[in-house]
Amino acid sequence: KEIVEKGKTAPRVTPQYIESIITSEHYFTAAQGDHQSKEDDLLINPEPYVEATPDSLHLLTFCVLVLKNGFTVTGESACASPENFDVEIGRKIARQNAVNKIWLLEGYLLKQSLFEG
Repeated sequence: KEIVEKGKTAPRVTPQYIESIITSEHYFTAAQGDHQSKEDDLLINPEPYVEATPDSLHLLTFCVLVLKNGFTVTGESACASPENFDVEIGRKIARQNAVNKIWLLEGYLLKQSLFEG
C-alpha cells in the first residue's frame, strides 16, 4: 500500500499475485500424517501392535499450498500448550508460513528476470 501511495511503479510481487498463483491448499496435523503412514505400513507388513501417537503430534499443523505450476510449498504451526490448540489458528499460521516461502521464491524469480532483462 505504501509503495503505491508513494507512486512507485517498478515491477514487484504483490499479495494479489501471490494469492493468484495458489491453486489449492491442504491441511493436516502431524498426528493425522503419522496415523496414515502407520496404515500404509500395515498394508505392507501387518503387525498386531501399532505404537501410540505422541500427544505433541496433535499440536503440529501443516499447510501444503499447490501453485499453478504444480510446485508445492509447506508451512507449519506448532502449539506449545495443548490447552491453547485451536484448529483455525493453527491452519492460519501454517498458511501464513507457507505464503512467506512463496514470497521468497517469487522475489527471487522477479530479481532474476530483471537481472536477465
